Order: sequence, then C-alpha cells, then structure tokens
Amino acid sequence: SKRRAGIIKKAKELTVLCDANVSLILFSSTNKFFEYCSPTTTMKAMVDRYQQVSGTNLWDAQYESMQQKLAELKEKNEKLRKSIRQRYGNELDGLSYTELCGLEQNLSDALQKIRSTFVAKIGRSIDTSKKKLRSAHKNKIAVFGDVHEEMGCAYEESEEDYETMVAMSSGSGSGAQLFPIQLPPAGAAPHLNLHQRGYGCHDLRLA
Repeated sequence: SKRRAGIIKKAKELTVLCDANVSLILFSSTNKFFEYCSPTTTMKAMVDRYQQVSGTNLWDAQYESMQQKLAELKEKNEKLRKSIRQRYGNELDGLSYTELCGLEQNLSDALQKIRSTFVAKIGRSIDTSKKKLRSAHKNKIAVFGDVHEEMGCAYEESEEDYETMVAMSSGSGSGAQLFPIQLPPAGAAPHLNLHQRGYGCHDLRLA
C-alpha cells in the first residue's frame, strides 16, 4: 500500500510539474484494481491515443470474445424457441422416432406435474372451505344456544305467572271451584257439552 501511494504521488507530480497527461492502472497481488488519470483527460482518451501511437488494437480480442458469446446465446435462444414450437405441435417433420418419443415423454411428465399441482390446489381449496363451514356452524350453534336460554327464561316466567293466577283464583271469595276437564283422545272429535253436565260458564276454572 505504501508503494501504491508513492506511485500515485509521483504520477500526480508528473502531471503538475511536466504538464503531461498521465494514466496509471494498478492491480495488487489480491487482484484489487486502482487507477489514476490526469484531470485534463480521461482513461478512454488515453487508451485510444496509446493505440493510435503504437499501432495496436487492444479491443480486438475482447470484441471477438463478445461476438462469440453473443453467437452462443443466439443459438441457445433459437433452440429454446424451437423446443417451445414443437411442444405446441409445430415443426415435427424433421424429428426422428427417438426424438418424438423423447418429446412425448417430456409432455407426459409436464402434464403429470400440472395435474399434481392442480389436485394439490383443489385439496387446499376444499380444506379451506371445510374450515369456513365448521367455523360458521360453531357460530350458529352459539347463536342458537343464546336464543334457547332466552326462551327457557321466558318459559319459566310464564309458568310462574300461571301458578300465580291459579293461586289467586283459588283464594278468591267468590265461591268459584276448580273442575278438571278431560280432553278427548287424539284424532277423536270433541263432544264436550258443559251445559249438559250442569256447569255454568261462571263456575269453570282450569286446574
């Protein structure tokens, strides 16, 4: 690091004292990159000037490498597009029997995966629906339980009122009496005639 700082310092001094355009590129032993360029120019301008003076081209190798990489990517892209078209049933005439069998197997595997995913999603949807139904059923049971308790309380109050009314009628001094009334069996027509039994309408009380 001390040598690097010293070299960059010398480059700055040359730029100021000699009025020169200086470009410096450094790579450390750990492949770290360092650079310095005079404020009056750029690194690209310095490289272009070097190529012009020396008669060399530093970009040919890099350009050829990039062109080769581009050709490989184009070929791979075309193969993928062709495979997609064949999966849609196009451009199958040029395939051999083995290639057709392989394509059929690939389609079968893909269809099996699609079906498995579809069945799994349906199962999750059914489970979610069952949970919602159970939750709604529990809520309904809770609501009906509250209503049943309210009805039970009202029924108890009505029984108490009925017993109170019976007690009041029994304790009155009007001389009224309680007579049991026998109802006919289910399905039978009522033939109850209170006047034939000798009871008046003012002498009857339900017991």
